[in-house]
Amino acid sequence: MKGDSAYVRRIVSGLDTPVVLVGHSYGGAVISEAANKDSNIKALVYVSAFSPDIGESSLALTGKFPGTTLPPRLDKPVELENGVKDLCLQQAKFHNQFAADVPEKVALAMAASQRPVTDVALGEAATNAGWKDIPSWSIYGSADKNIPPEAMKWMADRAKAKETVVVKGASHVVMVSHPDRVAKVIEDTATAK
Repeated sequence: MKGDSAYVRRIVSGLDTPVVLVGHSYGGAVISEAANKDSNIKALVYVSAFSPDIGESSLALTGKFPGTTLPPRLDKPVELENGVKDLCLQQAKFHNQFAADVPEKVALAMAASQRPVTDVALGEAATNAGWKDIPSWSIYGSADKNIPPEAMKWMADRAKAKETVVVKGASHVVMVSHPDRVAKVIEDTATAK
């Protein structure tokens, strides 16, 4: 997470404009880590995403509330160097687990092109919680099987999100199944005073 957030921070610091950072799933932890009050980041948008506090990890937040069905649907980890493991969903279980509300053909393409996340990134404790100093918004689906909706509600409430949108029946990829709803939240964020 620290490497990903450092990369985001470098890109954002090179922009001469206010920035809205949007993160999905693990990307929420990345934007939280990257954002600080001294940057040009004006808002954070969490799309079915983690928003950890200092000392918390995405993995710990996944298990904070009941409801995730993710662990048994992960494929066999791919061993990388230094004991780090890449994690992916089993392609045959991807549609039901990750994208149950999108057409099967779309889910099949998503399953085939999914990008792994490392176990280290998911287990790494946050050292910054950007949502403490920067306004945040949250949108997620009520049928998310990866991050329990109760966990996302709890994180949004804790962050005092300016707006929390729960899309009834939406999966973990609410931005694919309901792009108009997600775009509206991002647009509202960008124009908020």
